[in-house]
Amino acid sequence: MSVTEFRTVAPRPRRVPPSSPRPALPGLSRPAAAAAAVGTLLCAGIVAAAAFGDLERDGAVTLVVFVAAIWMWVFAPLPDTYIALGAALVLVVAGPIDTDTFTGTLGDSVIWLLVGAFIIAAAVTASGLSARVAARLLTLARTPRQLVHLITVALLVTAFAIPATSGRAALALPVFLALAGVLRDRPRLVLALAVVFPSVILFSAVGSLLGAGAHLIASEIVEAATGDGFGFLQWMMLGLPLAVIWSHLAAEMALAMFTDRAERGRRLSVPASAFATAGEQLTGPLSAPQKRVLVVLAAVVTLWCSEPWHGIDPAVVAMLGALVATAPRFGVTTLPAAAKTIPWTLLLFLAATLCLGIAVTTSGASVWLAELVFGPVGSLGSASGVVFLVVVVVVSLLLHLMIQSRSARSAVLVPIIVATAPAVGVDPMAAAFISTAAAGYCHTLTSSAKPVAMFAAADGVPGYRPEHLLRYSAAIAPVSVALLLAFTLWIWPFLGLPLSS
Repeated sequence: MSVTEFRTVAPRPRRVPPSSPRPALPGLSRPAAAAAAVGTLLCAGIVAAAAFGDLERDGAVTLVVFVAAIWMWVFAPLPDTYIALGAALVLVVAGPIDTDTFTGTLGDSVIWLLVGAFIIAAAVTASGLSARVAARLLTLARTPRQLVHLITVALLVTAFAIPATSGRAALALPVFLALAGVLRDRPRLVLALAVVFPSVILFSAVGSLLGAGAHLIASEIVEAATGDGFGFLQWMMLGLPLAVIWSHLAAEMALAMFTDRAERGRRLSVPASAFATAGEQLTGPLSAPQKRVLVVLAAVVTLWCSEPWHGIDPAVVAMLGALVATAPRFGVTTLPAAAKTIPWTLLLFLAATLCLGIAVTTSGASVWLAELVFGPVGSLGSASGVVFLVVVVVVSLLLHLMIQSRSARSAVLVPIIVATAPAVGVDPMAAAFISTAAAGYCHTLTSSAKPVAMFAAADGVPGYRPEHLLRYSAAIAPVSVALLLAFTLWIWPFLGLPLSS
């Protein structure tokens, strides 16, 4: 028997060159220090504008707080919700918004709509309906291409049942892990699936008003500025065509980039047992609880879509559905159990960012900033509207590199865009919708969005590495810009969203 000996050599101490650059400021990295310097200059300019009468005091305070909040969202090791609440409270103390506005956002219909939707989603999950649908649908796949597009269809449907992209990602992650286990001998296909899941979750969100909290914030800001927001049916009619095309295109590109022709031509078989947990039955007819929760879900979505005819607020519909889904002897879970699944931190964050958006709109900050940022566009004459829309798409798509939260991006951008749009002959509602749709792109870094981070390679998650994401992002970004501009200039006007104000 041979014996292999290993000799360990102590690592040499690493020498740090004397000329190694030091941080620009103690405790701050160079990017953070540079951003802090830029933010300080911006704040000085805002204060000067207020001193010379170009900007009201409340607008100046709001913008200074916003600059500080954006810097902290990007660089500070603090939760986004903590920063948003702190910024909102500063605005209350400083005066741009009053206490009623601050406390009222937590009781806004948007928050109640999400509470009801999260409770219904908890009932759907508790019944096992989501796992059963995933099993029945994905077991139909016989080729990798069929698999990724069936996954896309399944994730598209979840945009109407589960609020927020992070909630949909949490539901989809076990499905991905089950598929990765079945396909463990096909690492290239697993890598493609790891990219497909978060991409489709993010791109399909635009199909539903509940797809992302940013949609609700944008609607509330538009309503506060113009008196008219988006309804569930109107948003679906505009967003669903984009969601379908964008999602399937993203899935096809991921499959083409991370697998070769031989891999795509290999047959596959996904057993339903891969998605089952202990004691769970995924074959045969639906169980009685699953049928009941399916009826509740269908009724709620139908009532949301038919709001223009019956006039019942979507928040009321969501809470009625939540009560039915958790009713004794009828529901599939209890109200206390479902309430524990509600991401209260997310709701606080949405309420705080909504408060910030209202402050930017009502303090005059949005008008002043709009003239500063988009003023040169208005001098382009008849072409100013088209140029403005192109700038809106590109800026909204790239802003995820600075502000990771989609809701925070909407709170920053939408008030400015709504204030600028009439000056260049563009309808404010159309501009807000276009910006919010473009904000669905956030794929460049693993920190760009929670779903992207959840499917990145980690212990127990055979996901992608940063270089894979950068490669995919470089390919999908120009395609996304072209697709969004095509919808902006031709398809959405045809679907009833006029560009002219």
